[in-house]
Amino acid sequence: MSTDSTARTLRPMHRIPLPENGPPRLTSLATGTPVWLVTRYSDVRQVLMDPRFDRKSLRDEDAPPLLLVPNLLDSPDGLLNQDGPPHQLLRGTVQRAFTPRAIARWRPWTASVVETLLDDLARQPQPADVVEAFTRRLPVSVISRLMGLEHADWERIRDWADHALSGGAHTAEEVGAAMREFGLFCAELIAERRKEPGEDLVSALVVAGDGLGIEEPRLVVLVLGLVVAGHETTMTALGNIVVHLLTDGRHAWPGLAESQEAAETAVEQLLRTIPLSEGRVLPGLIRRAVEEAEVGGVTIPAGAVVAVQTNAANRDPDVFPRPEETDLFAPLTTPSVVFGAGPHHCLGAWLARLELGLALHRLAVRFPGLRAEFTSETIDWREGQMTRGPRRLPVSW
Repeated sequence: MSTDSTARTLRPMHRIPLPENGPPRLTSLATGTPVWLVTRYSDVRQVLMDPRFDRKSLRDEDAPPLLLVPNLLDSPDGLLNQDGPPHQLLRGTVQRAFTPRAIARWRPWTASVVETLLDDLARQPQPADVVEAFTRRLPVSVISRLMGLEHADWERIRDWADHALSGGAHTAEEVGAAMREFGLFCAELIAERRKEPGEDLVSALVVAGDGLGIEEPRLVVLVLGLVVAGHETTMTALGNIVVHLLTDGRHAWPGLAESQEAAETAVEQLLRTIPLSEGRVLPGLIRRAVEEAEVGGVTIPAGAVVAVQTNAANRDPDVFPRPEETDLFAPLTTPSVVFGAGPHHCLGAWLARLELGLALHRLAVRFPGLRAEFTSETIDWREGQMTRGPRRLPVSW
């Protein structure tokens, strides 16, 4: 948990220092495990797309420890920890729901949710907390509708999600207990939808999974992972973006209101330059070399653990303008790796883009004079997870 004293020592996420871009170099994880840190854009893309670097071998008996306290990323049944045909099979059960065409069908409904939440915000006494009123509620509302969880206990789900992505805030026993409860909830949800299917994503996953013979534990972890990822990362990204736009990036606020297209372009730049994580728990996306491979002129030995630093890659000066020189409304000429690359490219990328683009455009249109009633030094941060975002952001207009 953060306190006033610790919160004042933390920089906003758009100001955190990142590793310098350079050839792969050896460092170590918090567990003491040696790890090759990859920071340059071209090297990062190579590792993420090269089958010689995988996730599954991180679960092998001879694999070194990655985390001091396990969390959802450790689950052997998770989509993240599959490779090759098993990964393609599991990913295929959900991928159709997250294509650009499928997500486009959600635009009118998502836009109506944004307007409803902004109506509620406008009625609140000032200063109002934009996190509680908007940046947290929007992704929860969207994933609730998508997965048919409108009547679920979201306070309990939030607590489970905090444990699922714990980065030291909870003990191994606490994480284990929360994950068992969360898993039981998802198993019961699957059983309900198997008995009485609806039009939601969980029902579609059950039908597809049963048809493909996907084992129940993997189906449970898939549903659990979608619930967590479907709201946590977008909530955190939107909160951190608002911090930037109401402080150092205030000059860009009027531009977001000009058009939906301008806001969507800005989202790509904002996601590229504002990380979700400081890398304290893990310094990047983790892979393991299943055979010797050369990356950026450096030989990575077989069995070595590799950390792909996408945040640093997204600021590689050989590819992108430096953040302080970035024009938020200039389209990217090279795609960022904020959502990864290759077989494990984030399934929810288009849904996140839709929510963030609509949220920022309409927030700027409805509240052109929105101003921070906080400073970078007074933000209360939600800490102890794999990501870091603001717990509260008082604003007025």
